[in-house]
Amino acid sequence: MKNALLILAGISLFACSKKKDSISPTRGDITESIYASGTVKSVDQYQAYVSVSGIIEEIFVKEGQLVDVGTPLLRVSNETQRYNLENATLAANFNDAANNQGKLIEAEALVQTAKAKLKLDSSLYARQKTLWTQQVGTRVEFEQKELNYQSAKANYLSANQRYKDLKRQINFSSAQAKKNVQISARQSDDFILKSKVKGSILSLLKEKGELVSPQTPIATLGNTQQYKLEMQVDEHDIFKVKLGQKVAITFDAYKNEYFEAKVSKIASIMNERNKTFLIEAEFTKAPQKLYPNVTFEANIILQSRNNVLILPRNYIKNDSIIRLADGSKRVVKLGLTDFQKAEIISGLNPNDEVIKPE
Repeated sequence: MKNALLILAGISLFACSKKKDSISPTRGDITESIYASGTVKSVDQYQAYVSVSGIIEEIFVKEGQLVDVGTPLLRVSNETQRYNLENATLAANFNDAANNQGKLIEAEALVQTAKAKLKLDSSLYARQKTLWTQQVGTRVEFEQKELNYQSAKANYLSANQRYKDLKRQINFSSAQAKKNVQISARQSDDFILKSKVKGSILSLLKEKGELVSPQTPIATLGNTQQYKLEMQVDEHDIFKVKLGQKVAITFDAYKNEYFEAKVSKIASIMNERNKTFLIEAEFTKAPQKLYPNVTFEANIILQSRNNVLILPRNYIKNDSIIRLADGSKRVVKLGLTDFQKAEIISGLNPNDEVIKPE
């Protein structure tokens, strides 16, 4: 009798356990989304690099300081370049057209002298030629006057050409020297790192006296009045993402709070290293306070449905087969799914009892 009671008790407990594991589908809301993790970035956030190698001579800003586009951040030692600029300036002053007017005046005077000599010899030659046609004078005198005229003509043309060449050379040297000053000044600017954005200094990564190169990040800058969300989405999901889709955001620092954003940019090329695409989103509902580089978790909302038949996914085998409480199996058709539950489109009624698959 005692053994019979134990057997009945065991059967009763098994039945209760089996009944407890069975559930019926319920009605509710479901949202299909793509999971992504990411980092908060300030608008226009970037790392600044110098364009030349050298030692930091002076830092002009502090962390947290507001800057405009073109604000000097620091200067790299450029003593040699400073000398080059001074030398180029001296050369520009030496070759300046205004400082070489004396040479031009002298060359122009030679032209005028040659011109006057040509005019005189031309007149003497014409007079002697007239006399010669009248058989007055000797042939030697006529040829001498002709030779003087041809020589004066050649001298005038030569003096005039020398004047033009000198003027062109002075103008060229002056322009070239001024251009060298501009080049040296531009090279000197390369030794001063300037801000590319209007924002604030988020971090200074180097100190005065440190050696830096074009491969060394110097500072991080950005606009902390506005933030954007950068997410990495797997290549298998990227074709589902569209501009304007809603994004649900959660932060570790804001427990049990959800924030909203919308997709604003989709990268046009995949990152081959991790097989993901960069997605950017803008807040539509943001936290009161944020910091750059804070991490977050996101769900990009693809579509939502309300008041549908829902069943936990762990009660569905291979996303298609369920097991009823009487032990029979049934094929169901699913609609939207998330990580925990699935929408039942057909194959199951609200009153059916379902147990977990073995």
